[in-house]
Amino acid sequence: MIDWGAFLIVFVSAIIATIIVVGLYSLGLRLLTRAGRVPVVGPAEFTDAITVITEAEAQHAAKRAAKAARKSPLTDAQKNMARFGAYLCFAACGAAVLYGIYLIVPYFHQ
Repeated sequence: MIDWGAFLIVFVSAIIATIIVVGLYSLGLRLLTRAGRVPVVGPAEFTDAITVITEAEAQHAAKRAAKAARKSPLTDAQKNMARFGAYLCFAACGAAVLYGIYLIVPYFHQ
């Protein structure tokens, strides 16, 4: 017999955990960009790539990021705090993932 109450508890807690992890990651990216560290990835060659940006597109994105960093109204101390907050958000995401693995793998809590 299926315990629907327990199933509902697991479902709701999984949805809430997903919302929290995605929200923290999004906030971390937002703080990282406000700190002036735009996460730009250079072009890469893949055998079955769907989309690959060209070198010109990567240079254009880097130029836009540099222009946005020059226009930033934040002071250096505020940028450092934003960067620290971003890293804190990423660390919280990693901790949540590790805790989820801890809960799933029975070897860790015997």
